[in-house]
Amino acid sequence: MQFITRMRIGFVVNPVAGMGGPVGLKGTDGEDILKEAVARGAMKQSPLRTSRALRGLSGRVEAQFMTCSGEMGKEELDSAGIRSVVVHEPPAETNRKDTIAAVRAFVRDGADIVIFAGGDGTARDVLEAADRKVPMIGIPTGVKMHSAVFVNSPEDLPQLLEDFSRTGATRDAEVMDIDEASFRNGVLKAKLFGIARVPDDRLHLQAGKAEYHSAGADEEAREIGQYVVDDMEDGVAYVIGPGSTTARIGEVLGQAKALLGVDVFLNRKLVLHDASEKDLLGFLRDQRSSKIVVTPIGAQGFFFGRGNQQISARVIRVVGGENVVVLATPTKLKDTPVLRVDTGDSELDGSLRGRIKVVTGYRRRRLVLVL
Repeated sequence: MQFITRMRIGFVVNPVAGMGGPVGLKGTDGEDILKEAVARGAMKQSPLRTSRALRGLSGRVEAQFMTCSGEMGKEELDSAGIRSVVVHEPPAETNRKDTIAAVRAFVRDGADIVIFAGGDGTARDVLEAADRKVPMIGIPTGVKMHSAVFVNSPEDLPQLLEDFSRTGATRDAEVMDIDEASFRNGVLKAKLFGIARVPDDRLHLQAGKAEYHSAGADEEAREIGQYVVDDMEDGVAYVIGPGSTTARIGEVLGQAKALLGVDVFLNRKLVLHDASEKDLLGFLRDQRSSKIVVTPIGAQGFFFGRGNQQISARVIRVVGGENVVVLATPTKLKDTPVLRVDTGDSELDGSLRGRIKVVTGYRRRRLVLVL
């Protein structure tokens, strides 16, 4: 362990990360997908979430920031009142090559740590450039955050950095990524891209995504799916989030539930398939009653804010936090004893935290803490 009296921090923002989530594209990797996201009315997610991360940072640690010009870092640091030195100037239209070039400049200039804002694709680029020479931390602004390098929420960054400045302790963490083309077609192909160095802080950094494919877990999920269907009320619209557990609801109903998308059922009939935030808001505002049914990501525990950004804070407010139903098999909860939310709306997140009753089987619920 080492005491870092004045950290040199490399800071880079992927300005387009997360744009595909609310419009149902499940990612924003690739120029064509970015253009499609813009055509669907997507708004930039990174600036707001990055600002939340930087808000409480000033005065917490002694640090010199290196960054990129414009919206790849300098603008956000300036807005937070944090001085910085520009070491990379990207063109007007940025891409992953600019992230890689920036991180290589950070390493060359003696960075103690690299902070990036983005998703799993950005994490891959940072790891490729850093080559484990320095540790990295991700501010979660993307659609897919399966990697174990992200803070649980943007607001966790100041405390994590303060602790790291005292200890300098690091550990290994997995960087995962998926095939987005397959992902958009409902097939999840996640694979290990590499092993990064991160601060040794399991309180503020999320766990990697875990998969559950045992016969026991499958049977538990079927039981939960049957219970949800049997408990459905006529006239109530059910917004069903992505996941293998929620997919069982579609199986019981004999209808095609999007494994990795958001669907809406009304009177046990599919009325919206693979819906975007805009689709959900337009439909729900005409409904007298609605519920949201979601399941947490295995091991990470997030049931909002990771992979289901279509169910945005605005959608949750229309439905009402009291009408959110969380499903989780006992097998999943065994490895995920605490659940989390990160909707991007701090007030809403606060209202969803506490102890909630999670559906774990047919007419079975368990009190679980949400942070």
